[in-house]
Amino acid sequence: MTKEQILIALRAWINQRPGLEFGNYGDLSSYRAELRGIAKDRSHALELLSAVAMRDSITAENLIAAFPRAYSGRLSIADHKGGVKLEYCTGQYWPTEYRRAACAVLAAALWERKRDDMPKPTGKMSVGIGKGPFYREVEHDSINGKTPGDWLRSSFRKEFGRSIQKRWFD
Repeated sequence: MTKEQILIALRAWINQRPGLEFGNYGDLSSYRAELRGIAKDRSHALELLSAVAMRDSITAENLIAAFPRAYSGRLSIADHKGGVKLEYCTGQYWPTEYRRAACAVLAAALWERKRDDMPKPTGKMSVGIGKGPFYREVEHDSINGKTPGDWLRSSFRKEFGRSIQKRWFD
């Protein structure tokens, strides 16, 4: 499987229709609210897909490794007759989940790549955790005054904005 084949399969996965049935909703407003959420998932998925496509450092192997780690491994990938086949194990309601699974896989691949490429810590810093009698100071590596996780999250916020960072990289 090549990176291009995987990205083509993911794009087709993201662009398929959700298959909502109006009869499952009590009224038009709840049906439209569900559609808005599904459309937002599509927008996020296409933006993350574009970011993965632009990074030559993310390989087919990186993407394949992200599938079992993301979204409880419910979106899986397999080699199928020289192509790529995606399969999904539904959790609650397929129309609201399938694009989120793609987002999670793409975000996992982006996180791994950025984590591997981030600068080395420049020192140590103390961070307080807990409250009251459970409060304690813990020493962490520091990158420009941030823990490595905070550095990664702020880097993704700069790249994608608050909405995608909070949803997929928090």
